[in-house]
Amino acid sequence: MISQDKEQLASELRGSLLLFIRFFFKIVTGREFTISHPIGRESHHVIICRAYTELTRVQKSAHGLLVNVPPGYGKSVISSMFVAWCFANYDKCNFMYISYSHDLASKHTAFIKMVMSCHQYKFLFGVEIRADSRAKDHFVTSGNGEVSAFGSSGAITGRNAGLPNEKVFTGCVIIDDAHKPDEVHSDTIRASVIRNYQETILQRPRDVKVPILFIGQRLHEDDLAAYLMSGKDVRTWDEIILPGIDVAGNALYPEAQPLEYLRELQEKQPYTFSSQIQQEPIPAGGSLFKPEWFFEMDEEPEALATYITCDTAETDKTYNDASAFSFWSVYELKREGRGTGQLGIHWLDTLETRVEPKDLEATFMDFYSECNRHKCPPFIAAIEKKSTGVTLVSVLKSLRGLTIREIDRTRASGCKTQRFLDIQSIVASQRVSYTKGARHIDMCLTHMSKITANNTHRHDDIADTMADAVRLALIDKTVYSFQKEDKKQDAVLDKLGQSIQARLRVGRHRYHGNSS
Repeated sequence: MISQDKEQLASELRGSLLLFIRFFFKIVTGREFTISHPIGRESHHVIICRAYTELTRVQKSAHGLLVNVPPGYGKSVISSMFVAWCFANYDKCNFMYISYSHDLASKHTAFIKMVMSCHQYKFLFGVEIRADSRAKDHFVTSGNGEVSAFGSSGAITGRNAGLPNEKVFTGCVIIDDAHKPDEVHSDTIRASVIRNYQETILQRPRDVKVPILFIGQRLHEDDLAAYLMSGKDVRTWDEIILPGIDVAGNALYPEAQPLEYLRELQEKQPYTFSSQIQQEPIPAGGSLFKPEWFFEMDEEPEALATYITCDTAETDKTYNDASAFSFWSVYELKREGRGTGQLGIHWLDTLETRVEPKDLEATFMDFYSECNRHKCPPFIAAIEKKSTGVTLVSVLKSLRGLTIREIDRTRASGCKTQRFLDIQSIVASQRVSYTKGARHIDMCLTHMSKITANNTHRHDDIADTMADAVRLALIDKTVYSFQKEDKKQDAVLDKLGQSIQARLRVGRHRYHGNSS
């Protein structure tokens, strides 16, 4: 009876990828796998599982399957489970699992290994991972099947996908998120991923009938997915495009991202929404910031602190490159006259100038002197460590009463476009304000309306000062934080609590003393 039940369950799990996922996801994670139930359309989990299943049953020459789906919709779980499911059907498969970084790919292959290592899997399918396969980024089964992890822009050597001259499915190349979101706007990095696909990944399938599976959200109008769909690739691609909101206005995965959330994302982060959610990257030349996103106030709000952000010229060619200094205040947002506990920043002033490097210090000091006339003088000046800014930093460090923050741009901090995208939602939520009629504001709003995602704008010095201002005060919160006040209040409450406890102990002592 046990043998019959085992064979029946194993047969059912081999026959349905979705059933396999639901069964083993709960075993491995202890949680139920939530299948989407969108209004008026089929579940995207069902659509993807059906397409993956067909990939294993219909062999096509030089074929690929491309699936575009929003992030957080279970694509990596499905893809990882797919690999384990394929081994349950044929334990000699060879898979290459590729993501934008080796570490991310290794995380996915480690999950595959976890599924295949659980005793229920071995009991039902008789497939085991060899005892000498201890690495999470490469392991071998008892049937000599293999799984290997790689980064999409790194070296891919010594491994292959599938087997030659077989009439059954023997594995494939899986590309799960080829681009890192904060690097895709770099033309150099994006091109290197596509070139690595053309020159390396394409050569790894052992047979022309071994497929390549691409799954991930769109990130850029010229990303790898765009190349695969352009018809320029040697493979033909079946496409499954799954937008977060369909033509009828319904959410694809309402259990995870309800329609109200998606509409708010559409309003406040239009570039991200169009690409990652709708799978339709807008041309990068479109403006990232709308003038109406900057909140106009009749009066300047009460400042909690003020600071200066500086973007200095890249070169000494003053006719081509400008330096910009902006003055900001941090204040508490209020609703109906009451504090909300949320911070905003107020754009007090900006100077855009083209001067010789030798005159930069004097120009800054004039601007700083003007800022010192404010009732809350600035105590921080943030300056990027580049070109003329390096000299300015070294000179100003000796200035009393002003703390110099050096902003060091690195690859880890992301490209310029990503830095602008990082602050887009904050600006769209109107947490950056200005005083009506301020002398600098027309110049600044005109400048911000010209900032694009593909760097076709001519200048971005003022935008850089704003990006740094938002990050310092509203993201990193290193200019002012309500936590300081919270700690004071906590200390007072702790002291009161200790006093009350002491009184209670005295009261209990007196009570027990009297009763005795």
